[in-house]
Amino acid sequence: MRAQDTIRLQLIFTGDIMGHDAQIESALDPESGRYDYHSYFRYLPDLHEADITIGNLEVNLAGPPYKGYPQFSSPDALGEALKDAGFDILVSANNHALDRSKSGLERTMKVLDSLGLIHTGTFRDSLSRAVHYPLIFEKKGIRFALLNYTYGTNGLKVRSPNIVNYIDTVQIAADLEKAKLAAPDLIIAFLHWGNEYERKENSTQRELAQFILSHGADAIIGSHPHVIQPVERSSAGNLIVWSMGNLISNQRERYRNGGIIISLDVEKSGEKTMVKSCAYMPVYVYKPVESGKVIFTLVPAAAENDSLQMPAATIEAMKQFLDDTVGNIPGYESSGNGWYKEIPGEADMK
Repeated sequence: MRAQDTIRLQLIFTGDIMGHDAQIESALDPESGRYDYHSYFRYLPDLHEADITIGNLEVNLAGPPYKGYPQFSSPDALGEALKDAGFDILVSANNHALDRSKSGLERTMKVLDSLGLIHTGTFRDSLSRAVHYPLIFEKKGIRFALLNYTYGTNGLKVRSPNIVNYIDTVQIAADLEKAKLAAPDLIIAFLHWGNEYERKENSTQRELAQFILSHGADAIIGSHPHVIQPVERSSAGNLIVWSMGNLISNQRERYRNGGIIISLDVEKSGEKTMVKSCAYMPVYVYKPVESGKVIFTLVPAAAENDSLQMPAATIEAMKQFLDDTVGNIPGYESSGNGWYKEIPGEADMK
């Protein structure tokens, strides 16, 4: 690449991909006995248009019996729909990684491998982790390192030889040093952290973020609280997304009935690479009844959705979700197409 050349690409991140009982029931075609989750994405922008799309898979694909909370196992069709929707990478270090024990963890990885979905955060054994972690990927001449950790696994113990990446500052520091050996242009840490249903980050998150950034990460993406927490820049300009909330779930309470999709505009000019700007799209979980059956689908909450003919109560709930979201993420303004863009000058760029 010549010194004056500039490369730009778009990274998309999504929040928690859940699989509650109502979602499993909705996906089932009783006549064929098959499952189909493609309805989730029919109203969203085409994720294939992004250069890389990354999501948090917070279920096992452990085979039947299929079950939602508290120990999730969703049909393989969920993975198929994610692949078809445009997901490239799924992170799997979260508190539900061991819901179906060793067999569930290993089968989930096997299914993702069969679908061509890259995954990281959980591993079959130490050799697999040593070879494939941190995850290094490259697009358009920009090289990324992706790390993924969880605060815990709901008290369930990982069984040898499997590995789940837990939040351990000694291990994280070592992994960041290993990541640097691959000479990435950007290092991104995807963390499953924070307190459930709290709309602000806590002191533990802040301390951990400071530690990770000081050891070389360029951006931090957060999940787990099931509600949206703020998006901000550190004093050095590093991006921190404290929590994206739910992407898709059957949680209907206020603040939990949607989430944000994060879009990062990454720019490389010469030897310098930066997250040039960040945008987010609030997405609401809409459950219309079609042919007598409840369907789960995601709707851009700030877009014109008149054609969907939503009930008045749904419109009001979605408006409340949108207002709550915008009010909790200062420093962003509507771009008029469903996205909220970072206001230039609100924070220094890295």
